[in-house]
Amino acid sequence: MSYKHFQVEVSEFIATVTFNRPPVNAQNRETREEAIRIFDQLSDRDDVRVVILTAAGKTFSAGADVKERVGLVQEPGDYISHNRVAREFFYAVADCTKPVIAAVNGPALGAGFALMLACDIMLATDTAYGSMPEVDVGLSGGQSFVMEHFTKSKARYLYFTGTRVTAQELYRLGIIEKVVPVEELMPAALEIARIIAAKSPLAVQGAKRGFSTTAEMPVRDGYRYEQTITVALSHTEDAKEAQRAFVEKRKPVFKGR
Repeated sequence: MSYKHFQVEVSEFIATVTFNRPPVNAQNRETREEAIRIFDQLSDRDDVRVVILTAAGKTFSAGADVKERVGLVQEPGDYISHNRVAREFFYAVADCTKPVIAAVNGPALGAGFALMLACDIMLATDTAYGSMPEVDVGLSGGQSFVMEHFTKSKARYLYFTGTRVTAQELYRLGIIEKVVPVEELMPAALEIARIIAAKSPLAVQGAKRGFSTTAEMPVRDGYRYEQTITVALSHTEDAKEAQRAFVEKRKPVFKGR
């Protein structure tokens, strides 16, 4: 299936989703609706076990398309509808049943930074940076994604000032996994994706579900929930194959069943 603002390629159980809306990959309603369809489809595809999200050009995403905001409201309910699509855009990525790796090729601003932070694993080029300049353009959103990754003071400082945080600083803070030159970005992302794709897709998806569901639970309740996932996985062919392969000292062959 072809899309207007994204390219989607699938190979070796890895889907590469490339955001391509020149010049700076600004997010409007059309791109967000496309992305929701894409990630919902990838969640359901048996030939996809992991997703890489990246962008064309030199900017990962400049955030919300402010030009779209001018004259946005034509009748009651327009802004509510717009915000609903914006909200589900981020959660289509965060709730994707497959792990999503952000390969951040350049600046990630505002909603672009939130998009990056919605992913499971993040890598960035050495020229990339993130910022939340929302208040400078009369907006407010994305705080929850920022607060998930930064301390109280740092999150508020970044948001209230719009200060840029470099990829090197994001790495120092433990928020991203790697900082690499631009030519090494996709090879680094693919290296991680291949490791994940080689594992049981059922186990990986179960683990992601566990992370997402237990994030706000007390530890005792969260661990109890995780155990229900383990019980369900124990009845799968993949789990039995993994255990046989471990005992027989060979690589397992997973079928996603």
